[in-house]
Amino acid sequence: MPFRFIPREPLAFIRLLFKWLALLIPVSMVIGSACAFFLWALDDVTHFRNDHRWMLYLLPLAGMFVVALYRWIGQSVEAGNNMILDSIHTHGGGVPARMAPLVLISTLVTHAFGGSAGREGTAVQMGGSIASAFGSALNVDAKTTRVLLMCGIAAGFGAVFGTPVTGAIFAMEVLALGAMRYDALIPCIVASLLGDWTCTAWGIQHTHYPQLHRPGLAMDVVLMLKVLAASVTFGWVAMLFSEGAHGAATLFKKIKQPVLRPVVGAAIVIGLTVVLGTDDFLGLGVTSPDPKGVSIVSSFQPGGAHAWSWFWKLLFTCITISSGFKGGEVTPLFFIGAALGHTIGVALGAPIELFAGLGFIAVFAGAANTPLACTMMGMELFGHECGVYFALACGVAYVFSGHSGIYLSQRIGTPKTDHTEDVPAETLRDDLSQRRKGAKNGEEKKD
Repeated sequence: MPFRFIPREPLAFIRLLFKWLALLIPVSMVIGSACAFFLWALDDVTHFRNDHRWMLYLLPLAGMFVVALYRWIGQSVEAGNNMILDSIHTHGGGVPARMAPLVLISTLVTHAFGGSAGREGTAVQMGGSIASAFGSALNVDAKTTRVLLMCGIAAGFGAVFGTPVTGAIFAMEVLALGAMRYDALIPCIVASLLGDWTCTAWGIQHTHYPQLHRPGLAMDVVLMLKVLAASVTFGWVAMLFSEGAHGAATLFKKIKQPVLRPVVGAAIVIGLTVVLGTDDFLGLGVTSPDPKGVSIVSSFQPGGAHAWSWFWKLLFTCITISSGFKGGEVTPLFFIGAALGHTIGVALGAPIELFAGLGFIAVFAGAANTPLACTMMGMELFGHECGVYFALACGVAYVFSGHSGIYLSQRIGTPKTDHTEDVPAETLRDDLSQRRKGAKNGEEKKD
């Protein structure tokens, strides 16, 4: 049969194209506008908290409000990003529209009072919720709903970080380890581009990071070995974050009253802040009001991070998110990675800017299991010259992070290592459950 560049039914193809454009243009513009409002409001509450440091001491009350709000009207959407992934994988029935306002309000409250959280979770959940609402209003079928949810993820992610190509790849790659959903390729690209353009049209300015330049020769063997060693560490720290967050959530669940969990978490955050004597590990951490403070941006400069800055941010974020506050993990992962890259760069005598950038994307790649999206993010944020190093760092970190991740509903499409279990895990949640069960059985045999 001869290859055909033109579909057999061009009119059907054109109708399908216009159908998707009619869906994606309004959906993406609404998501981009919602993300623009969210970023504007987030910037405002962050500045307000920086000017009123006493608000940190009200963090326990803020946590009680967030948990009570979800238990009152949001229990069905409390799973957040995992609920969206489950909807795409299974029934394709969409997610409730109330997810968007709930996560928006709760994230702003978390940041207003000093919780260490991110913003990706909010953008993704708003995107998925808005896309699902459009699909429900138009009574589309389950297959279209699944693609719309992926487009919502793409538009939200692309708009909130100003990385439209990354947003599209992320939406396809985050669903499963080692598997991509190319059936939504064009819709996701269109949605992410439109979401980002709309967000920018509202006057939102994204953070500008330094453009990284490849040092020395095109293939510096010594530098490549240093990148390889650092990338293994990035993967291990990504695994430490994921396992730490899930372990902390299990510990907090031992507190029988859910509304008291964020009180305990907030008390720990306040105590650590007082003991360390710095606000550097509160909030997003993209920039710091203190010229000598540690932040994502400062980590690209000599002396811009301390040896253990990455660990403290990891601890603050695990406690905040696991105890019931809302937001996301990605921006804190950027902080952890950039600060860790700074520390490793100093230790190895390597370019600090480059290693901060590698850590920025590689720790996220290991924790989210999205090496391709994170490689593209490196090129969108830091320039294309170091693309080889970006790809190496993200790929190695992905492998060395193991079967862990911040999204437990991710399917295991292609295992990272050979599985010897009688019943292979279907999702990261199943894998975590099997590992915990195995560890428990091992302890019982030892006793």
